[in-house]
Amino acid sequence: MSQSIRLGLLGRKVGMMRLFTDEGDAIPVTVLDVSNNRVTQVKTQENDGYVALQVTFGARKSSRVTKPMAGHLAKAGVEAGEIIQEFQVNADTAAKYAAGATVPVSDVFAVGQKVDVQGTTIGKGFAGTIKRHHFKSQRASHGNSRSHNVPGSIGMAQDPGRVFPGKKMRGHMGAVKRPTQNLQIVRIDEARQLLLIRGAIPGSRGGDVIVLPAKRAKKVSAAKPATAAKADAKK
Repeated sequence: MSQSIRLGLLGRKVGMMRLFTDEGDAIPVTVLDVSNNRVTQVKTQENDGYVALQVTFGARKSSRVTKPMAGHLAKAGVEAGEIIQEFQVNADTAAKYAAGATVPVSDVFAVGQKVDVQGTTIGKGFAGTIKRHHFKSQRASHGNSRSHNVPGSIGMAQDPGRVFPGKKMRGHMGAVKRPTQNLQIVRIDEARQLLLIRGAIPGSRGGDVIVLPAKRAKKVSAAKPATAAKADAKK
């Protein structure tokens, strides 16, 4: 997910559940814990050449923190976190926070807002080309001997005599960062700092996530007045 001028939050995937509307419809939602997002550094145009907020989430043992990072966090007066992320923001947003401050969920998101969520997909281990890249199996009979689920030819002959980089082959599947765009916030629990987002999010329960305002949110056109709509219908 590319860097852009937007403040987000770090969190943890709690799991999935469903909510019911007044009409009785079930809405599948993913629960995200975005509590205690601590500002570790405020970068300014004068000192760093750009404006950004550095935020951390979670908790980490002191024995697992390097000495340079421990000094950096001690200067801000915050506890070491599991993940640390930088969000480029404008000067007005950066002026609202100082090192050591906490970013509440209500300052960044609202109910009904579209967001982009990035998570780490579930690892599948070593997989072949059929599972990993959706290749088609070869013929089950008629001349095929022990080559039913192999990819087939992977290169050419003496010219060029090599396999081009990026060739789809078997290997490790999953455990990569994947964003999911334009998901809607259904509910916000400010007391427990939880986000309930409609739909599924990559990763397993307990996985780290990054929540950002939607970069390509579809603009909803304004509805026509009732009188104008009736006039158009008569035409």
